[in-house]
Amino acid sequence: MTSFKLPLLQHREAALETCAYCPKLCRAACPVADVESSETLTPWGKMGLAWYQARGSLELNSSYAATAWGCSGCYACRDHCDHKNPVAETLLDARAEAFVRGLEPPRARSIAKSEPKRRERREAALTALAEHPAVDPNAQSALLLGCAYANQEPELSRAALDVVLRVHGKVRLLSGCCGGVSRAAGDAETAEREERALAAAAESSKQLIVLDPGCAGGGRESGLRARGALTLVELVATRLDLLGRLDVPSGARWHDPCQLGRGLGVFEAPRAILTRILGEAPGEFARSREEAVCSGAGGLLPVTMPDASGRIAAARIADHEDAGGGTIVTGCASSLRRFKKSGAEALDIVDLIARSLAAGDA
Repeated sequence: MTSFKLPLLQHREAALETCAYCPKLCRAACPVADVESSETLTPWGKMGLAWYQARGSLELNSSYAATAWGCSGCYACRDHCDHKNPVAETLLDARAEAFVRGLEPPRARSIAKSEPKRRERREAALTALAEHPAVDPNAQSALLLGCAYANQEPELSRAALDVVLRVHGKVRLLSGCCGGVSRAAGDAETAEREERALAAAAESSKQLIVLDPGCAGGGRESGLRARGALTLVELVATRLDLLGRLDVPSGARWHDPCQLGRGLGVFEAPRAILTRILGEAPGEFARSREEAVCSGAGGLLPVTMPDASGRIAAARIADHEDAGGGTIVTGCASSLRRFKKSGAEALDIVDLIARSLAAGDA
């Protein structure tokens, strides 16, 4: 066993070695490396640098450490790898190593320091939703909206509650955070504290429902998915009979969110929902399902590498236009914001579901 200088990466030794000795077979899978045209930012390059730093073969400095933030956490490289190597998870540990040494990018540091403000905004948002008919503090089921929805998408948060009430019943709102933003910033200590607190708050719930798929913690034993949580999309897919038809004049094309698709393995549920709502199967990107390409919204990429994030989104929008254009439908608040910021006509599937349920009741 190699003597590691970075203890947080010790348990990732096998993953690091696998990438370091690989002939770059997943090079084309990384959206960041693609738009940056950078060998260093390929999965091989990022993992190789982390491995050399962990062994002490390279000086640990902010320049080398920053490459760990050149990852959107889309899991495409993992799915293209014969060994299913956990690149995204390993790079999160590399970020944590840099963070405890003060070597994280300044923008990542700012995100980590803003955690109290995010918490304050989230609590205020949940207070504003407390009078919604779906909310019952004593309900046996619990709903986690996720910070991106609660803090930045109040109308979609209300729409989600409308949907939950109709297809499931009353829920209590979980006020905690999954720790995803803190973890992406490199602040593993805060992320673990947030995750533990959320798990404790959710423990007594008979049914856990998550709006933002990234908050389900797919693949993490400590995440809500491991405790049986369902995404709202999965829940709705069990009650397709309640959905009414809607007319989407420009047509709708489904974009598989990385966390919902490759992260949780949920591909059929959103398509079944949209087929029911539209009366026909939604449009598809040329690369979809397991082969879907990232929107550029994950892993704090819009903050730490905004130009790369924008170019990734622009490439997806170009793919969309090449396929006929129309409306991009997604199931991720971050992707929705990224597409809209890049000029695309985009909707969240929750918005369509809420309107469809109302149409079904008419």
